[in-house]
Amino acid sequence: MYSNPRLEIQQKRKESDLHWLLQKAGELHGHFCPFVALGVKAAVIALDQLDTDTEGIDEEIIAIVEVNNCFVDGVQMVSGCTLGNNSLIYKDYGKNAVTLAKRNGNAVRISILPGYPGKMSQAVPGAAEMFERFIQRRETGTFEEMEHFKEVWEALSFKQLDVHEEDQFHIERVATDLPPRAPILPSVICSRCGEAVMDSRARLLDGKVVCLPCSKDGYFILEGRGMHVESRVAG
Repeated sequence: MYSNPRLEIQQKRKESDLHWLLQKAGELHGHFCPFVALGVKAAVIALDQLDTDTEGIDEEIIAIVEVNNCFVDGVQMVSGCTLGNNSLIYKDYGKNAVTLAKRNGNAVRISILPGYPGKMSQAVPGAAEMFERFIQRRETGTFEEMEHFKEVWEALSFKQLDVHEEDQFHIERVATDLPPRAPILPSVICSRCGEAVMDSRARLLDGKVVCLPCSKDGYFILEGRGMHVESRVAG
């Protein structure tokens, strides 16, 4: 008999158990972060407004994220929309925002209010200063300092769950057009490295099938700095 692996997550979402959901998101993200907490809250709000859930089987719910940071991990964990199940769309806008959409076009877009990140760090003394020192300037603190920073960051993360959503987010119902469901494509073998590659990503070089890394074509890469085109000259 089929066992829904997201059943407990879905139940906790319906119960608005944000603390449990943030604990779960911390497992995915690797640590607690206030922007992960905001991603958790945004996804809960959107799914509640759409009155829906997903198991990520057939791209029935799509999450459109506009940034590649901690916020997205909270969204992915709660919504079940991930890169791997083809239900996460990334738009490189650099905005802390997500749109949760049904296949019928009904959608909710939630963005973090522009002034909120600056305000939220004031909730825990020393949080802003430690973030600037250890994250922005990449300074290396003592073991005790880093452990204290993790404690402060965790406290700040869970405090986000108790802030009124209207003080954190702009929430709007929108209509959106979604792309077709992802096609199931055959694989071909690269004539140079011998690895299998999706047919849609293969290229021809001197009349032979090659993968993108073995070709002379540029290709998209997503790094911490965002999306850009990288090229590699075949040897």
